[in-house]
Amino acid sequence: MGLYRILISVLLVVMASAPSFSADCTESYGQGSKVFSLATGSPGELGLLKVLAEDFAKNNDAKMCWVKAGSGESLKLLQGKQVDMIMVHAPAAEKKAVQEGWATKRTLIGSNEFYIVGPADDPAEISKAKDAADAYQRIATKKSLFFSRGDNSGTHKKEMDAWKNTGITPQGDWYVVTKDFMMATLKRADTERGYFMTDSSTWVAAGKEMANLKILFRGDTFLVNTYNALVRAADGTPGVDMAARFIDYVASEAGQKIIAEYGKDKYGEGLYNDAAYAKQYDR
Repeated sequence: MGLYRILISVLLVVMASAPSFSADCTESYGQGSKVFSLATGSPGELGLLKVLAEDFAKNNDAKMCWVKAGSGESLKLLQGKQVDMIMVHAPAAEKKAVQEGWATKRTLIGSNEFYIVGPADDPAEISKAKDAADAYQRIATKKSLFFSRGDNSGTHKKEMDAWKNTGITPQGDWYVVTKDFMMATLKRADTERGYFMTDSSTWVAAGKEMANLKILFRGDTFLVNTYNALVRAADGTPGVDMAARFIDYVASEAGQKIIAEYGKDKYGEGLYNDAAYAKQYDR
């Protein structure tokens, strides 16, 4: 009986000291012994996160657990101590998290922008719009098929801001909520020939595969999309120290070079802008 109690005590100590996350890893990068978790969406989907994580891991004995989540869900995971850090594009919510004290080290890491894509015949004539609000107004007026992620992601938050600027609450058969990620929603819009607001990074990576869609509106500074990294406050997730070091790496010359050049070899243009470029749009 004494040996049994000793074994149980040892097991409990091991379990308590091992890194554990409530959120399941979508993928893991690196082979190091120091594990940390990060929640984000498109940077993971498009492969940028993998390149950054594996380069970082080489010199830091690190292993990253990537949890696939949009910005809204990523913020919830960080607040709930289910991940160590996040990369998101939801400025107001990010600042609120820092003010409330459960997130810190908010660091600008880069940007992209949003495009409104749709069928080539452009039934809502958004290509003639003077700004993003006008484009959304035209879609609603024509009741043209529009796809919304509807998932509280950074993309969805930006879309809701655009509707707010029009004074319209979108509803009806023409307004389809997918509750899905960027790539999946873009592909559905292509299949069903509807409008969708996609980020430029996803479009650069997949636009040539979209037989029924084209960029119909872009260029409004309202649609610029800045990314920030945040880490859980020091009150306790297992990999918070390594996560903070990863943020420093991403903001460093080496990390920024990867961000600025990622995709150029494969697509002929980069998928993201670096922080130096993004700074002019950071709010």
